Amino acid sequence: MALFRRKDEKTVLQEDAPRPVVAAPAYHNPYIDELADHYKSRLLRETNLERLTSLAQGEMRIAIERMVSQYMSEEKVVIPRNEKELLLTRLINESVGLGPLEPLLGDPDITEISINGHKEVYIEKNGRLELTDLKFRDEEHLRHIVDRIVAPLGRRIDESSPMVDARLKDGSRVNAVIPPISLNGTLVSIRKFRKDPYHMDDLMQFGSFDGAMSRFLQAIVEAKMNVLISGGTGSGKTTLLNAVSRSIPPFERIITIEDSAELKLDRPNCIGLEARPPNMEGRGEITIRHLVKNSLRMRPDRIIVGEVRGAEAFDMLQAMNTGHEGSLTTVHANTPHDAFTRLEGMVVMAGMDLPSAIIREYIVSALDFIVQVTRLTDGTRKMVSISEVITKPNKEVEVNEIFRFQRIGMGKKGEVLGYFTPTGIVPQCLERLRMFGLDIDESLFTTGEVKRREHLHPI
Repeated sequence: MALFRRKDEKTVLQEDAPRPVVAAPAYHNPYIDELADHYKSRLLRETNLERLTSLAQGEMRIAIERMVSQYMSEEKVVIPRNEKELLLTRLINESVGLGPLEPLLGDPDITEISINGHKEVYIEKNGRLELTDLKFRDEEHLRHIVDRIVAPLGRRIDESSPMVDARLKDGSRVNAVIPPISLNGTLVSIRKFRKDPYHMDDLMQFGSFDGAMSRFLQAIVEAKMNVLISGGTGSGKTTLLNAVSRSIPPFERIITIEDSAELKLDRPNCIGLEARPPNMEGRGEITIRHLVKNSLRMRPDRIIVGEVRGAEAFDMLQAMNTGHEGSLTTVHANTPHDAFTRLEGMVVMAGMDLPSAIIREYIVSALDFIVQVTRLTDGTRKMVSISEVITKPNKEVEVNEIFRFQRIGMGKKGEVLGYFTPTGIVPQCLERLRMFGLDIDESLFTTGEVKRREHLHPI
């Protein structure tokens, strides 16, 4: 509905505009902004900022409060206690933090922050994007925050290099784009990660899968079967990979390889490798493929690659084929069949001039299961399929779905309705599971109307 307001004794029609649905913490106050800028300048001139930043958070706040109190006494400035707290928060955030982003970064319920220029900030909570009322003073202020993120990592962002990937101290992943590539000012996307990663039980309570799927997936990982997790952006691939990795026995040596470190495997004898982009001169790049090759010399029991995107897929499959069973990785794809096709394309990218049939046979001999995850229209993330990869006697490849999520409709509030169910196909790996002491009864894979009704629930 349009709103009317009076202006110069004339009625002006004001069109609707998107309204913030999430109020950002109180941050801006013109007078406090002015004081903060003034005392920030004094701190930069009169103190050793490097020494301040080396202090613990509590000690740093006490030190800054002591100095600001001294400045205010000298200048005879008196403000209420609550405004002084706001002033201190502003000074710490602007001097050694990330300014207006600090309250959002400190909120554990926020999983994504999207900045569309200095006037528009969205956050993701519970799978849904929401507009906040947080704003930056201007584009220069926002660019200053981006520079503060990338500078400690030896990266830069300017017109000659208008895109950058970086990582915050807490592991959050940052992508920034500036004009002329961006048509909407400085754009920043921050993917946050929990300090304590989710367990399989946590994801099951969220309704991401049911008990049968959880038990089976953990069993095939424990039994050292090679698993590919497939899904779109933001579908929960890394979260699931992190959770199911806890099923790996503690005596095994694990090497994780990532483009940007996200995995947090709380377990012994687990080491991580991270790719490195080229420096400003275009040299020094270390790719995922380099790391996969090198990891084979580090005596791994299992290799976990955060995501395969190109030629490294061939090296990963080669590792799976040469004794490194139980390896895990993820790929961007919308269905298990698409994931299989993408792997074929990646092997070709590695320069393997082989017939398609040979490439498929190579993939099948390396890969045992494809797990498909999806972010649904209501924002929830679901494991929609667990499929077994097998070769028939005539060498034809089959991707047999063992479990699936069956959608049945939409609820009144836009929620997706459905249930998890086995397809009735009994996987061929049961004998291998028994060899590892994992007794999975065939009844886990039976289907029927009674079982469907037991699994029926809104998501």
